[in-house]
Amino acid sequence: MPPEADCRRCRLGEARTNIVLPCGNPGSKVALVGEAPGAQEDLRGIPFVGKAGKILDGLMAEAGLEREKVTITNTVKCRPPGNRRPKADEMAACRPFLQEELRGKQLVLALGLSAAEDLLGKKMVMKDVCNRPVNADLGDGQITIMVTYHPSACIYRPAAKEVLRDALKIAASYL
Repeated sequence: MPPEADCRRCRLGEARTNIVLPCGNPGSKVALVGEAPGAQEDLRGIPFVGKAGKILDGLMAEAGLEREKVTITNTVKCRPPGNRRPKADEMAACRPFLQEELRGKQLVLALGLSAAEDLLGKKMVMKDVCNRPVNADLGDGQITIMVTYHPSACIYRPAAKEVLRDALKIAASYL
């Protein structure tokens, strides 16, 4: 069940333009989970359509993935002011929606540490967890979660591009 159009579960609902709901195939075995919508996503109501989305689309194409074949979503459904990281209570407010979106998935790519920490409930260091699958219980049984770079990291860290592409290739193998 998605959030209501007038959702006010947390303060993020006060300044948003649109609730950003998942896109792609809700029945897919694979989900890509980012941190939060940015400005373009807030305007259009679709995840990953800004600069990071263009990078993600390019890397997905190189990995043999299409948006229509995976679920793409964020830990929170509304844009945080100033593109700051979502706060714990904001992520908690959206967690029931995220859990529903991830039900039945076999693989979740956590795009960035913020998404990973929300999904796995603990602080991490990227170099220690990157592209290493872990099994976790998200409330609906065991699921494989792989932490990898957020597409925006590819802008200032070119090596992240290869790592993210490799993770997307692994995701493609689940389909």
